[in-house]
Amino acid sequence: MNGVQLVKDKIRSIKDFPIEGIIFRDITTAIKDKDALKEMIDFLTEKFKDQNIDYVAVVESRGFIFGSALAYNIGAGCILIRKPGKLPAETISEEYALEYGTDKLEIHKDAIEKGKNVIVIDDLLATGGTVSAACKLLKKAGGNVKAAAFIIELTDLNGRQNLPQDVDVVSMISY
Repeated sequence: MNGVQLVKDKIRSIKDFPIEGIIFRDITTAIKDKDALKEMIDFLTEKFKDQNIDYVAVVESRGFIFGSALAYNIGAGCILIRKPGKLPAETISEEYALEYGTDKLEIHKDAIEKGKNVIVIDDLLATGGTVSAACKLLKKAGGNVKAAAFIIELTDLNGRQNLPQDVDVVSMISY
C-alpha cells in the first residue's frame, strides 16, 4: 500500500457533521497512527526539502502538528498564525469572511524579515478563506509566500481559486 492510500484509509469520515449534508473528514484518526503521521510528514518534507524555505507558517491549530515537524525536517523556522488574543507581543492581523460573519488571524509584527521565503501549512483546504487570509497576512509582514500545503483538499469547494495566483498549492489527498 502506498503512503497516500494509507493516510486516506486512516481518515475517518463522519456524515452530517457539523450539520446535515456535510461529510466531515476527521484527520485525528490519521494523526494518531504512527505510520500515517510519518507518511504525512514525509510527503510534505519531500515537496519542500530543496525549495530554499526560510519559514513554515502554521495555521492554528492542526497546522501546528504538521508544520513544526516540517520546519525541523527542512531546516526552517516556524511562525505561528493564531486567532486574536493568543500572541503576547505586538501583532498584525488580517480579517476574513466566514459564512456567517468574519474572523481574524494574527502573527507577531516581527515574525518575518522582509523578503524571506515562507510556506503556509494547514491540515485541510476547503473554501480557502483561512489560508487566503494567512497568505495576505504573511505578505503584509514582508514575507514571500511560495506555497500553501495541505494534507486534505475538498476539491468541490474550489478553495484553490480563492488563494493568491502566485502561491503554489500542494495537497496530499483530494476528496
